[in-house]
Amino acid sequence: MTLWQGRLGEGPAPELMAISESVSFDRRLAMDDLAGSRAHVRGLERAGMLDGQEAAILLAALEHVGEELAGDQFLFRPTDEDIHTAIERRVTEIAGEAGAKLHTGRSRNDQVATDLRLWCKRELVGVARLVLQLQQALLERAEGAEDAYLPGYTHLQRAQPVLLAHHLLAHGWALARDVERLLDAVARADVCPLGAGALAGSSLPLDPEWVAAELGFASRFENSLDAVSDRDFVAEAVFALSLLGVHLSRVGEEVALWSSEEFGFLHLDDAWATGSSMLPQKKNPDVAELARGKAGRLIGHTGAVLTVLKGLPLSYNRDLQECTEPLFDAVSQVRRVLVALTGLISTATFDLPRMQEAADGQAAAAVDLAEWLVERGMPFRQAHSTVAALVRDSLQRHVPLAELVEAHPALGSEALPLLEPGVAVTRRSTPGGAGPGPVAEQLARFRKRLDLEADRVRSGERAGAGGR
Repeated sequence: MTLWQGRLGEGPAPELMAISESVSFDRRLAMDDLAGSRAHVRGLERAGMLDGQEAAILLAALEHVGEELAGDQFLFRPTDEDIHTAIERRVTEIAGEAGAKLHTGRSRNDQVATDLRLWCKRELVGVARLVLQLQQALLERAEGAEDAYLPGYTHLQRAQPVLLAHHLLAHGWALARDVERLLDAVARADVCPLGAGALAGSSLPLDPEWVAAELGFASRFENSLDAVSDRDFVAEAVFALSLLGVHLSRVGEEVALWSSEEFGFLHLDDAWATGSSMLPQKKNPDVAELARGKAGRLIGHTGAVLTVLKGLPLSYNRDLQECTEPLFDAVSQVRRVLVALTGLISTATFDLPRMQEAADGQAAAAVDLAEWLVERGMPFRQAHSTVAALVRDSLQRHVPLAELVEAHPALGSEALPLLEPGVAVTRRSTPGGAGPGPVAEQLARFRKRLDLEADRVRSGERAGAGGR
């Protein structure tokens, strides 16, 4: 029997149950539902709605159900519409008459919203922890790269040489913004809806503020209509996960490019590559490609959630159930990608000679020649035009650029050292730039950033465990 069957004269059609059930995917909220129910029982006892014996019976029943769920011994029934229904049904079976009082002063509307916020708080912090591990792997590879360099690209064309450490940390800083977004989303999810009821609160002497503190929330809701209908925190979480997925996709794209024979900058460890069912010689970067592909799935989840929310009148509507699966899947997929990419990055081998050879083309020092002329008083636009003409002449006449530079009256032999292998990358000196000085400073700043992020993640983990 469903929780709402009393209003209707006959049981629900099987087709209705098929479309409305969510227990097939919301089972992962079970421990959060139990935590919310325990706090609710204590709140009811505190308000005089339950006596001490009834509260003890219910808390013991909830504990028993938790053990059944943890031990995979919980038996679901066809009438269990969702995990909330299933748990209440089983608690009532165990607790008898006291079980009928579990739902006093509570609706599935505020119950579901509370469970989902508890889940988000914990899971998003867990994702942030995995991002930190990938950042740490990037930092370790950057620190080990020392003075290795490679071409930096714009439009996928070689532009200027950059230190490998600088390139790796570029991904690290993007991920730092992801950690910040995830933890900010946790902060906005840290509001307890329990006590809002179906939409208007309750006439019973409940204390939502006390229950919020009992569950480890930072605050209670301010408006009951908003509390049961708000899924902003879901949309924000899915967006943060989607943008994280985009950044992981970009890492995947570079791994796929760099590990190709055409680039040859990176060699995958055998444990993090696949082969071909037909071509014996192949070693494929499937992890990188799946990281790239899953970004589309994540972006789709963001669009799905926002589309569900865009036209709903206040307050609760069953459409909101459709926000839950995208959230669950987004967390699951991002977790998989983070773990796999961390393993890939940690074990890959960089072909440093190949990188440096690609970065040592004389044209890569073109901007250094232009800046050299600027330092001697030539306007930049004129310097740019002068060097561009030399590069074009070198390519068209197949004459080494060094010969043209040495023969040019504004440049001459004094400018030739700029074209030597490895010189251009050492000239980047502005803060945040790709040269040795700025990168050494950047490494120190990134280590400090990771320490700060780790502190925030630990704080989030403690807060997420507050109501457990």
